[in-house]
Amino acid sequence: MLDERKAAILRAVVNEYIETAQPVASAHVARLGNLAVSPATVRNEMAVLEREGYLVHPHTSAGRVPTDRGYRFYVDDLRAPPGPLAQGHKRRVEEHFARASGELERMLHDTGRLLSDLTDCAAVVVAPGHVAATVRSVQLVVLGPRVALVVGVLSDGGVEKETFELDLDSTDDRVEAASIQLATHLTGRSLADAAEVPSTGDEVTDRVVTRARRALEEAGGGEPDHVFVGGAARMAATFEAIHTVREVLSILEQQYVVVSLLQDALRHDKLVSIGTEHGVAPLAECSVVVAPYEGGGSGATIGVLGPTRMDYAQAMAAVSVVSERLSRRLQEG
Repeated sequence: MLDERKAAILRAVVNEYIETAQPVASAHVARLGNLAVSPATVRNEMAVLEREGYLVHPHTSAGRVPTDRGYRFYVDDLRAPPGPLAQGHKRRVEEHFARASGELERMLHDTGRLLSDLTDCAAVVVAPGHVAATVRSVQLVVLGPRVALVVGVLSDGGVEKETFELDLDSTDDRVEAASIQLATHLTGRSLADAAEVPSTGDEVTDRVVTRARRALEEAGGGEPDHVFVGGAARMAATFEAIHTVREVLSILEQQYVVVSLLQDALRHDKLVSIGTEHGVAPLAECSVVVAPYEGGGSGATIGVLGPTRMDYAQAMAAVSVVSERLSRRLQEG
């Protein structure tokens, strides 16, 4: 544990480094005006913080920068739950969800872009596959002489669509009868647990029903997690080293790694993972802030990925507010 003076100096260094991205000198900290200590005292205390692993002294600079341990103290020292989101940002969130409509995928994509705009970080939204969602409605649409489209609207807001082949004797009346049969017997069931639909008594109609049901199951059943990433280029621009930019962008393209990163953090109850804490070596200069959201199924996760010098207070507040508002929007349907 740090005494209050060391804690205040460390907070000042972290805040200044987040703001400027430049090593912070003891003389500058002493001039901040709210510490009420002499420059010599600040210099001595910063030397102690360096020895204890909270700060590091770059060789080419007279100032110091926070280490992962320094950021960890800073984050743990922040108010929990996170402080309020700025009014302007909160208004943007409310306006976003007030006009959000359409398919789930579009809403999640736009929500990721919103979160990136709020935090200047890369935003990641993980939407589990629709295997656990139940069917709200099913409809068949004839597209041509031998082609039809099956459309399933799901309880999580997702929409699954798939074309399938019709026999020559599959008249419009029979397709309509098949549509009614599917809606009657699939509504309320999950795609993973869609039972055999009873016979209609008409062999041709039954073939349409079977092909449509299989097409719908193939479209949504066993589907992998969807990952929506927004603001990757903006976040990468915060790093000066080209190799770091390349590694960060490469990781963001690997959906499995991104999903594992966010969901491992949640499993270990670590809503903020700093630097090497998350265990992904190429992202050692990055931090992650995550939260679950309701209404998207097990594993539904939202978060931001940014440099370790991210504005943690703002990122934590934004992720908290957006996840809560997204949950409410999905549960409202």
